[in-house]
Amino acid sequence: MSSLCPFAKATTGGVCPMKSDKKPDKSGGAAACPVTGKTRGGEDKETGADRAAAGEEGAEGDPRLVPAKCPFGYDSNTFKLGPLSCMVCQALLHDASKCKPCAHKFCKACISRFKDCPLCGADIEGFEPDAELQALVDRFIDGHARIKRSLAGGDGQAADGKSKVIYEDVSMERGAFLVQQAMRAFRAQNIESAKSRLSMCAEDIREELKSSEDNLDLCSQLGAVLGMLGDCCRTLGDAPSAIKYYEESAELLSKLPKKDLELVHTLSVSLNKVGDLRYYDGDLQSARSYYARSLDVRRNSVKEHSAVASQVIDLATSLAKVADVDRNLGNEDAAVEGFEEAIKCLEKLKLESEQAGLEQRRRSVLDFLQKQLHEK
Repeated sequence: MSSLCPFAKATTGGVCPMKSDKKPDKSGGAAACPVTGKTRGGEDKETGADRAAAGEEGAEGDPRLVPAKCPFGYDSNTFKLGPLSCMVCQALLHDASKCKPCAHKFCKACISRFKDCPLCGADIEGFEPDAELQALVDRFIDGHARIKRSLAGGDGQAADGKSKVIYEDVSMERGAFLVQQAMRAFRAQNIESAKSRLSMCAEDIREELKSSEDNLDLCSQLGAVLGMLGDCCRTLGDAPSAIKYYEESAELLSKLPKKDLELVHTLSVSLNKVGDLRYYDGDLQSARSYYARSLDVRRNSVKEHSAVASQVIDLATSLAKVADVDRNLGNEDAAVEGFEEAIKCLEKLKLESEQAGLEQRRRSVLDFLQKQLHEK
């Protein structure tokens, strides 16, 4: 899974109402839950959104729009570990489970790998689901960056006398948050959690696209998220679902302008991953077809960005994949031609001293190609 977030350029940078320059109230009042708005004693407490509706807090722009605010103070760039987080994967809890007898709570997939509690070291005698906590987590995710607020002014009254509520479009902020959580979970091998968050993100974008079909940013983001879902399914061993997501990602991205190098990379990688799965399944002709499509994308990209080293290395990698399949199909002449072209690309590539990472990658691919060229 790519470490780049497809929403990195689209976040709204909302401010959390729980963050305030005001000093805490020392009057002894009970603290209110940022989700329910109730104090420990069960009494309702007025939220920042309610005060804004009453004009007690200023709002930027149209006061009738609900700003992108998170009730816990989280945004797309930061995430605080707290009572809704798993201390193993450091993402929001998924399938929350309680250890016996210490009662510490983790994602089920995370804690099932341990014999002792990661927090207190107590022997784990078993687990039990914590449905109440998980419901709170789900509620938080569903409402993230969406705090409703009544319309200010006389035009905010509906026919039944109740105040109307308008939501600001905050899908980008929510999407970035969900992808962040998915990437945390994926790195910690909690694949089901990552898949769940990415599925929610894809659903959000699809819903947004219903009214903005020509929005290139949304299409690009959906393509990237679908590729990540493919990675999750592939890791879980579900090759058919992985292929479905990769193909949908490739189909979506192939319709977009190829000016963005990140888009080109995501598209070519999705095609290659379908090719890999076809290759491992023994369908060499199908694998070659996908590898060749990826190769065409990368050839065209190098024509426009010949000075971008990463694009040249990607091109050489695609040439190697096609050549390898040609050799397995018995077309040795085409295979040798492909390996030789890839070697020439990499030998002509000159990198600066500060590009050590790319040089290591270039050297690795070049060594592989030279080894393959001398094998018959």
